[in-house]
Order: sequence, then C-alpha cells, then structure tokens
Amino acid sequence: MRYFLLIVFIAFALNVSGQSSGQNNKQVQDTGRHMPVATFDLNKYISENMQYPDSAKAHNIEGRVVVKFVVDVDGSITDCKIMKGIDKDCDDEALRVVRAMPRWKPGTIDGKPVKVFFTLPIVFKLD
Repeated sequence: MRYFLLIVFIAFALNVSGQSSGQNNKQVQDTGRHMPVATFDLNKYISENMQYPDSAKAHNIEGRVVVKFVVDVDGSITDCKIMKGIDKDCDDEALRVVRAMPRWKPGTIDGKPVKVFFTLPIVFKLD
C-alpha cells in the first residue's frame, strides 16, 4: 500500500511539474493556482549545505529522509516534520537544512499568496 501511494505521489508530482512548463503553462495560469517555487537551485543548495552525520558514516547508514514543510504566504519555511526517517542524526540534519533554506516564491490561488504543504525527499548516500 505504501509503495502504491508513493507511486501515485510521484506521478502527481511529475504531472504538476509537467503542467508548469512549455505549452501547458497557459492551462495552469488559467486556473489561478500556482505551486510554490524555490528561488534558488534546490539540489545545489542541499548538496552544498548538507553535512553527512559522522555517526551515520560510522554505521554505514544510507537512505531517504522525507521532510514535509509549509511554504508560508511570505515564502518562509515553517512546520518542518519528518514523514519518513532513517536515523535520528540523518533526520536532524535533513530538518536543519530544510529549516535554513532561503525564502521561496509562495504558492498562489487567484493571485493571493497561500500556505502550501511541500514534501521533499533528501537522499543520504555514502561514496
């Protein structure tokens, strides 16, 4: 069941990202709803700011931490929570990095900024 929900979530995320570019952009604008957008390179930010916990390295802990947070009406990041963790130290590091993110461009409905939940997977992988 979990894997099915994950596949549905990924399909939904791909569909939303596909609608926000190219020829489908007009369709999204017509609805008056826009998802929040990072105003920076999110992957670069995570790779430059994440520090692999020493305890996780020592125990060869790898995996994906899923962080859920709110992009507030001013673009700030609030209400960060671990939805799926792998280790206390990795979970804490993922939360630290997400909480320290720069402001995003907030989501909107009919041109008005709104709070939007966002889910971000962060992968911890040893070399």
